[in-house]
Amino acid sequence: MRILLTVTVAALAVSSARAEVVDSSTGGFATHNSAVVAADRRAVWDALIHPEGWWSHTWSNDSANLSLEPRAGGCFCETLPDTAGWGEGSVEHMRVITVMPGSTLRMAGSLGPLQPEGLAGTLTVTLEDVDGGTRINWDYVTGGQARFPAVQIAPVVDRVQSEFLAALVAHVGGPVE
Repeated sequence: MRILLTVTVAALAVSSARAEVVDSSTGGFATHNSAVVAADRRAVWDALIHPEGWWSHTWSNDSANLSLEPRAGGCFCETLPDTAGWGEGSVEHMRVITVMPGSTLRMAGSLGPLQPEGLAGTLTVTLEDVDGGTRINWDYVTGGQARFPAVQIAPVVDRVQSEFLAALVAHVGGPVE
């Protein structure tokens, strides 16, 4: 009984305290793209985890330098060739955080011009069977602090995310017509 009374008094004291949100802004954005391809999920999945065959934006200008380890903690990375005698470099595009083979690949990281900012990004690609093929859902969500307004870069990032999906679609044979 004594414990119940103490908890009740403490709850009443907390409920009478005042709190105020003084600033609330997302500092981010979300993009969504989707396509249906005639290929089966296995073919789409196999292509998805081999971005060296279709990913279009790289630091080295050569997608052959990309690799993706499809396991939690795996790296979606790029090797930068030694062009100045300093040795090879590398870039981590994203870190794999979820792998459900054939259905979900989720990676965390800020891509391209978002990388030097204080932003956290998450790319989730899901695959589902539909009549005539596979639906690919492509969602990229980012938020945090940047030296530019999120509203300015969001359309550019959405366009690039659309390019990635279009490249994957073309790589597996094109959209369902």
